[in-house]
Amino acid sequence: MALKQGIFASLLFAASLGSAAALELKSPDIAPGATIADKFVFKGFGCAGGNLSPALDWSGAPEGTQSFALLVHDPDAPTGGAGFWHWVAVDIPANVHALPQGAAVPAGAREIATDFGAPGYGGPCPPKGDKPHHYNFTIYALKVAKLDLPPNATASLTGFLVNANALAKATLTGVYGR
Repeated sequence: MALKQGIFASLLFAASLGSAAALELKSPDIAPGATIADKFVFKGFGCAGGNLSPALDWSGAPEGTQSFALLVHDPDAPTGGAGFWHWVAVDIPANVHALPQGAAVPAGAREIATDFGAPGYGGPCPPKGDKPHHYNFTIYALKVAKLDLPPNATASLTGFLVNANALAKATLTGVYGR
């Protein structure tokens, strides 16, 4: 009987290790799969939004996380390539677990030029008449404190290095069409 109890206790302990909290990304401004509000939409290219970045918070970073990266991507954009980058922020310190609405990135972090041609948040603005596009907000827990990126790094190069150094990632997707 003691052997059976020991095996049962060992199985419970092993199961608890496997159920450690996973990296999770949430926003009080964007519900998963819901339409993104106009105040977060780009202002330009025929869109008249507020271009305000939504509040984001994340939890459950794995042990060994030294920094975070935030990438916002529209895979539905008709670019002839791999979609459209709306926000690329790297080197977010490991002790930061949230960005308030409309916030600049924290000290020590760096923003990379998006497909709008400049660093910083650029909200949704799909072509008029397209089906609603998906906007993937993805937070990455990285095993390095700083990415080794050149000063003129592209979003694609950044994405490559982010994925090469990722310990975990979590995505929140909102939609927008016009």
